[in-house]
Amino acid sequence: MDTKKKPAYFPFNAEQTVNILSEFGPLVTMFVVNAAYGINAGTWALVITTVLAIGVMYWMFRRPPIFPLIASTVTIVFGALTLITHDAMWVQIKVTIFNALFALFLIAGLYMKRNFFKYVFDKTFHYTDEGWNKFTWSFALFFLLTAVANEYVRLTYKEDHIYTLLGHHMNGVNVWILFKIAIVLPITGLYAWVLTRMMQKYRLPQPAE
Repeated sequence: MDTKKKPAYFPFNAEQTVNILSEFGPLVTMFVVNAAYGINAGTWALVITTVLAIGVMYWMFRRPPIFPLIASTVTIVFGALTLITHDAMWVQIKVTIFNALFALFLIAGLYMKRNFFKYVFDKTFHYTDEGWNKFTWSFALFFLLTAVANEYVRLTYKEDHIYTLLGHHMNGVNVWILFKIAIVLPITGLYAWVLTRMMQKYRLPQPAE
């Protein structure tokens, strides 16, 4: 009888999966609802799913989902500016500002020996300090690249112009939303999955109960 354990292609157990969905699920919901119904509905979707995530995280891990809380606060502020001024620039530039500042926050934390991702995920993922530092550096650079890409799309595709993409006519804001949904979101998910798989060599044994 072959008792060898088959390799797992999905790198997360049930607890890790709930942790990831609670941290990043509200952001995915915001992107999807925002694309379909606009920034007002997207902001409400982010707030509601963040509240649900808080409940799930407290129930399972006794701590709130930090990343969605930060993102939801920033989104509400810039979403309110967009609604007040009727200028989509505010919600578009929010991505640039948030991603750039978060990347700098991660880098500053590394220099101060305060690894943000280790603090957030250490109860679920157990890696060496070298692994956590490489993981954080990689994501900091990724956030900087997405900030630059966001600014490029925002400045290239203007709100008052009509563009033809994939056989559809859309203004610059819709092009920007399509860019977030069809390009940034899947690339971010794929990047996180690949990076997490690569982190397996830094994994520590599960601590004893």
